[in-house]
Amino acid sequence: MNIQQTSLHLGELATGHALTAPLFCIEPSKEPRFVPETQGGVDVSPAPSVYIQANVHGAEVQGNAVIYQLLKLLESYQVLGKIVLAPLANPLGINQKSGEFTLGRFDPITGVNWNREYLDHQFDIEAWYLAHQHLSEVELISAFKARLTESCDERLNNSWGISTGHRLAVTLQKMAHQADIVLDLHTGPKSCKHLYAPEYDKQAARFFSIPYTLVIPNEFGGAMDEAAFCPWWCLAEAAKAQGREFSSDSGVAISAFTLELASQERIDLADAKQDALGILAYLSHRGVIAEKVAPADMPRFGCYLKDYRKLHAPQSGMVEYCAELGQPLAAGEPLAQLLRVERYGREDALTSVSLPVDCVPILHFASASVHQGTELYKVMTNVFEL
Repeated sequence: MNIQQTSLHLGELATGHALTAPLFCIEPSKEPRFVPETQGGVDVSPAPSVYIQANVHGAEVQGNAVIYQLLKLLESYQVLGKIVLAPLANPLGINQKSGEFTLGRFDPITGVNWNREYLDHQFDIEAWYLAHQHLSEVELISAFKARLTESCDERLNNSWGISTGHRLAVTLQKMAHQADIVLDLHTGPKSCKHLYAPEYDKQAARFFSIPYTLVIPNEFGGAMDEAAFCPWWCLAEAAKAQGREFSSDSGVAISAFTLELASQERIDLADAKQDALGILAYLSHRGVIAEKVAPADMPRFGCYLKDYRKLHAPQSGMVEYCAELGQPLAAGEPLAQLLRVERYGREDALTSVSLPVDCVPILHFASASVHQGTELYKVMTNVFEL
């Protein structure tokens, strides 16, 4: 297997030094793909290409371990589709330290979440489709990738300039727009594993080694997965209005997911290997690798994004987080206890916090001290089996 390592140029620092991130590229095998005789025998069509990035938020380092394990595992597989991996994708965030903590969730210059800096393409996709509908599916996909890449270049070369964080994000987005499968690897503060999947592609969740899936609407909210799949969903809708459907299982040519790999400020290589195997199971299903990799035998559950609820701290205090992440919690059972030690001797020195509905706690705030109104927990409600 041929692995090439290069550097991705993301911008310039105040000192004039280049801001770069490492990039690994695995070129596909030259051997033809074989498919069942009922489907024609040898498949000469190209396998899907893949883009995987990690560590856009500075403290969310586990994705780098997953990429490391993927690289090691892929040495034993026949790779049929091009795979590009971008660990350490945000050097600015990774190096944003305060004492022993990594702060890199927000751009320190603008205050914007690093994962909300991506480009919302403003061109008329319906009009673009009508002008290109005569193309074959392969030609249409190639032309639309080129148009999205061109749109990124237009923003990067804007005569008025763009912010440092936006430049970094759009440069990464340009890489993603050249792929058929996009995986963005994140973690929560204190979190169990969960996956963000678009509604049209939620069945793909059964391949990853992740127990919980948030089913998100097919619309742009600023994150990388949405930046990758939303234009393609809009293109599919424009084509459907003209009586045409794409041949992919989901009906949309491109797939994009965010994988939340448990908690930040944590590296666990054994756990990373299990997540890498889950990614390989999906890539196997999609024909990116020749070998068959079975998904982990595990129950998987989901909820719609509208049912993913935030609990804000009803008062300030010191928090004991009681609910186990990833485990169902009945209505009325305690999520946390808030300690107000200055109220010692009063009944309100210790307050139990619960919810009036059944839920599955997915993540909670990292610190044990909170202001009133702090986002204390995120929980799934109206959970269903996938």
